Amino acid sequence: MMIYILIASLLLLCVLMMAWKSLESNTKQQDSALKQRAIFNINQQLTYTRLTGILPKSTVLAHVSFDALLTTKYSRTRYKYRNMVADFVLLDEHHQVTAIIALDDPLALKHLKNAQYQDALLAMAGYRVIRYEDVPEYYQLRQDFLLEQSSHLVLDSQAEDTPKKYSFYPELERKKIRIVG
Repeated sequence: MMIYILIASLLLLCVLMMAWKSLESNTKQQDSALKQRAIFNINQQLTYTRLTGILPKSTVLAHVSFDALLTTKYSRTRYKYRNMVADFVLLDEHHQVTAIIALDDPLALKHLKNAQYQDALLAMAGYRVIRYEDVPEYYQLRQDFLLEQSSHLVLDSQAEDTPKKYSFYPELERKKIRIVG
């Protein structure tokens, strides 16, 4: 009889150890297999192609974090735009931000309030934000960027014609920074 009790307690101990090991391995999460993913969806692909075609001298950046565009003194303010990303950022020849382009996702109706919040944050920082509901047409892009560039060139040439009050270094060429809002 004593042998049966000893065998039963050994079997019970083995079952308890196997159950403990299975519980321990279930608490460790497994990693899934990594797969490639497309950088752009179809609307973003078309927009990127049209932007680079219309503005060949500009640099078009995609999926730029708000942390790269905005800065603030307090971390609680930085927390407000922590996970936000701009769809496209246009840079001029001097690598200054010309405009930020946002595309609305037609499938995400609940993000309308978030989109307005993002636009307000960027506008407060002095950026020019252009939001398109769908893929912008060529004529929209020409109207939004090429007509404004020609008007800025006229303004720049008029500003250069006027003499400056204090020109300590007249022979040095200075880089002009314009914040368009």
